[in-house]
Amino acid sequence: MKMTKVDIFRLNPGSNYYFEPGFDFEKAKEIAFRYQFDQCGVYRQFVTSLQKTDEAVHSWGVHPFLPIEVFKHLHVKSGDWSSEKVFRSSGTTSSIRSQHLVRSVEDYRLHTIKIFEDQFGSLKDFVIYALLPNYLAVGDSSLVNMVKGFLAHNDQSEPAFFLDNFSELQKALALAARSPKKILLIGVTFALLDFSISFPVDLPNDTVVIETGGMKGRGEELSRSELHQKLASQFQLPFIYSEYGMTELMSQAYSDAQGRFKPAPSMQVSIREINDPLTEVRIGKIGVINIIDLANIHTCAFIATSDLGLMHQDGTFEVVGRLDQSDVRGCHLLYLDF
Repeated sequence: MKMTKVDIFRLNPGSNYYFEPGFDFEKAKEIAFRYQFDQCGVYRQFVTSLQKTDEAVHSWGVHPFLPIEVFKHLHVKSGDWSSEKVFRSSGTTSSIRSQHLVRSVEDYRLHTIKIFEDQFGSLKDFVIYALLPNYLAVGDSSLVNMVKGFLAHNDQSEPAFFLDNFSELQKALALAARSPKKILLIGVTFALLDFSISFPVDLPNDTVVIETGGMKGRGEELSRSELHQKLASQFQLPFIYSEYGMTELMSQAYSDAQGRFKPAPSMQVSIREINDPLTEVRIGKIGVINIIDLANIHTCAFIATSDLGLMHQDGTFEVVGRLDQSDVRGCHLLYLDF
């Protein structure tokens, strides 16, 4: 199939945002599916491995979701282009890391800025600080690139990234608390907890603290609500926000004051049965999170995550855990000969 306007899924500097109100998501989703079935060899072979012929696929009405683990083993790309950058997941040196080929870092950064501003208002109203030690250490993180895009957008020259220099972060936050701008502090969960306990600081009530996850192997396991209560108490704030994003996606979802995630306009979230990847569950029932991310037009927009969650009637969703041995699921699909 010939696709005449892939650029409807891209941001062009200086132009209007491409997911304005009234954007026809269903139509765009169908175009993306047909384009990626034709142009992404990995996705095409995955779909046809489900014993669907080319003709049946286009009249099927169901868009299969590619297991996220595929990004650890294969280069996922739709069309013929050269990657400007490769985002890689965090992990130990011995683990297999996901890789996401990026056609345009600038498009990615503009996209993430718009998503943030849709929920929190203009970035230029904030001074930004990031506590992302593990992401900085590993390198090539989509999250670090997002924050760097925020900083460039704001022309922020003062230090923003902190590793374990908590005393310097404490001084920076105390100084920023006296400025007319609001504070944005985005950090990995265990680092935010360590910092808030060891170096308490009084933050203005309009401060936005966003935790990005990351507590594995760091003592007691806390639910997200317990974690937010603890962080809010330490920072003396009414609530804490979360960011739901991943290396394999170009879009993010941010939580509201109740801890529910609101998908970005470029995202559509659904929940499937744990043991039946083609069947969705009813509203309020726990299952596996599937995501359509139209900003992934150059890779694969249809992603089956390894996260457990549930949907609410208003379209928000919660993340409640992860599948056990998720790396094993769908592995028979990873050893295809590409």
